Amino acid sequence: MVVGELANQADLIVIGGGPGGYNAAIRAAQLGRQVVLIEKADMGGVCLNKGCIPSKVITEAARRLDDVKKASIFGIGNGEASIQFARLHEHRRKTIEGLRAGVEALCKANKVQIIKGSAFFLSDSRIGVEEGDNYEVYEFKDAILATGVQPVPNPAFPGSRRLLNQMEISFLDEIPGHLAIYGSDSLQLEMAMAYRALGADVTILFKNGEELPFDSSVTKELARIFKKEKITIVKDCTVQEVADTEDGVEITFHDPAGEKVLEATHFFYKEKQRPDTAGLGTSRIGIKHDEEGFILADAQCRTSVKGIYAIGDITGGPFLASKAIKQGKTAAEAACGLNPEADFRFLSSVSFTRPPVASAGMTEEEAVCENLDIKTSQFPLAGNGFSAITGKRDGFVKIVSEQGTDVILGIHIIGEGAHELIFGGGVGLEMGAREEDLHFPTYPHPGLAEAMLEAAEGLVGKAIHLKPQKEKKTGAVHT
Repeated sequence: MVVGELANQADLIVIGGGPGGYNAAIRAAQLGRQVVLIEKADMGGVCLNKGCIPSKVITEAARRLDDVKKASIFGIGNGEASIQFARLHEHRRKTIEGLRAGVEALCKANKVQIIKGSAFFLSDSRIGVEEGDNYEVYEFKDAILATGVQPVPNPAFPGSRRLLNQMEISFLDEIPGHLAIYGSDSLQLEMAMAYRALGADVTILFKNGEELPFDSSVTKELARIFKKEKITIVKDCTVQEVADTEDGVEITFHDPAGEKVLEATHFFYKEKQRPDTAGLGTSRIGIKHDEEGFILADAQCRTSVKGIYAIGDITGGPFLASKAIKQGKTAAEAACGLNPEADFRFLSSVSFTRPPVASAGMTEEEAVCENLDIKTSQFPLAGNGFSAITGKRDGFVKIVSEQGTDVILGIHIIGEGAHELIFGGGVGLEMGAREEDLHFPTYPHPGLAEAMLEAAEGLVGKAIHLKPQKEKKTGAVHT
C-alpha cells in the first residue's frame, strides 16, 4: 500500500450497500451526482442477506402453514398439512438472490458504480479500498457512511451449531425439537411463534426485569396468544451457562425460585450490536462518536466532519431498515444541496408475530408518564366483518389521544394486517391528526381498516359495533 498513489476521482462515495446505502446511492444519482458505492460483502447488506428477508421467509411459511391447517372452516379438505424444509430453504435462497440481483440492477440503471472491497479513510477527502491484492485510492467531494453493525460475540455462549445468534436463526437445517429463546425483542418473538407453528416446542426466558416491549394492552393480548399456542414463558431469568449435550443443549439459569436447568435442542440469543467501523478510520479524521462507538449525526445525517454523512445502524438504534432507508435518502438530498430532515418521532415498529404487532407514537404508559390527560379506545377484531370472514379474530386496534385537544398520540395494533394498517396511523400522527381526522373519511367495506375507524369512533362514544363503554376512572386516563 502506497498512500501517495494517484487517486481516482469520485464525486460522491457511499460506503455500504445495505438498505440505507443503496437508497442513498440511487437517490443521489437521481439528483445528478456521480456515485461510487463500495460494499465489502453482498449487496443488500445484513437486512437482505441475513436478517429481515430470510427471517420473514420463516414467519411467512409459518403463517401459510397455519392458514392451511385452519382451511377447513371454508370447507376445504386437504389432509394433514406439513412443512418441507428443504423446499423452504430453496425459496429463501431464490428470494434473497432475486432481491439482491434487483438491487444491483437498479444501481446499474441509475449509473451507480459498485466497487467490491473494504474502505478506510486516508483523510477527510480520500479513501483507500482493498479487495485481496488490489488497492485503489479515491478522492471524493462527499461521502455517506452506511456500514451498519456487527454482533459482539458473547463469551458466555461458545460457538455451536445449536447456539444461534440473530444472524443464524433463519438458516437452520432442521426444525428444532425444542427451541429455547433468551430475550423478548421483535425477532425473538417472531421466531418463537414461527418455529412453534412449524412444530417446535418453544420456551422463552425473559431476562431479569424484562417484559414484552409493547403497550400494556398489546402485551396482555400477546401473552394470551402465547398461552393458547402453548409457548412457555419463564420470567426474571439470568442464564448462567449453556452447554452442548449429546442431543441438544443444557441451559442453566436462575429465576426467583432458584437455579434451574432447561434441556432443549437449540438455544437462540441476541448478541449485542456494535458499529461496524473497525478499520474504517473515522476517529482518525475527526468524526465524533458516542460512548458506545456509534457515529453522531444530526437530522440531516451530517457528521462532525463537513461533507461526510452517516446513516442507518452505524448511528445507533433502533436498528430498523425503515430508519436506514429514510436516513439514506435524507443524506443524499442534503449532500445535493436540498433541505431534508429525518424525524423519527413517529417511527413505526412492526413485529411479524402471529398475528403481527405494529405501533406508532406513544403507548398509554408513556403518555401517563408525561402527565398527559388522555383517553383511549380499543376495538376488537372479533367485531370486524372481514376478520369474521377470514377467521382471524385475535387482536384489536387501540388509539391513545389527548383529552381536550383530541390530538392522536399513539396507535397500537395486534392482529392480521397490523403491519399494513399501521401506515395509516403513522401518516395521521405525522400530520398532527385529531380524532375527527380518523373517523371523518369513509372506509372500504368489508375491510380490516374499519377496525381503525371504530377505534377512532370509540374515543367519542360513536363506535357502532362496540357495546357502550363505561368511563374508566384512573386519574389521567379516560376510555
